Amino acid sequence: MATLTEHMKHVVTEQALGFVATVCPDGTPNLSPKGTTAVWDDDHLVFADIASPNTISNLATNAAVEINVVDPILRKGYRFKGTATVHVAGDVYDAVVQFYEERGLDRHRIASVAMITVERAARLVSPAYTIGNTEDQVRERFRRRLEDLHGWTIQPTAAARRD
Repeated sequence: MATLTEHMKHVVTEQALGFVATVCPDGTPNLSPKGTTAVWDDDHLVFADIASPNTISNLATNAAVEINVVDPILRKGYRFKGTATVHVAGDVYDAVVQFYEERGLDRHRIASVAMITVERAARLVSPAYTIGNTEDQVRERFRRRLEDLHGWTIQPTAAARRD
């Protein structure tokens, strides 16, 4: 049975940014954003090593990994726990590099790729929902925050108004 549901795949594909947690040799955590986080198949996520020497080094000594992918506006997403295999050459490396090339990433920027076997996946939901807020209320709070922080004026899209 597939580990990744269609909704999980949608969120990962839509967001692309995953926060990858690994364990350093001294036992401390390392958290690093990966803008190349992608769905490989029903049981695997991947990311390209563009500038990730610490993450890749950590995975070489301890393959345990967690990736969190969250929609920052809705404050919902998923946590994926599993093990990673780092590839610097070979069939898997070539296939994943081709996957990223087809999406516009220059192969020369990719030092290695990490293939994550997802063993467990769970929803992440902001505590803002536990007090009864709706998605519309959470989305509106985020819109106001961006306007306050950056001086932007953000008009809801037609799709957001229909939700």
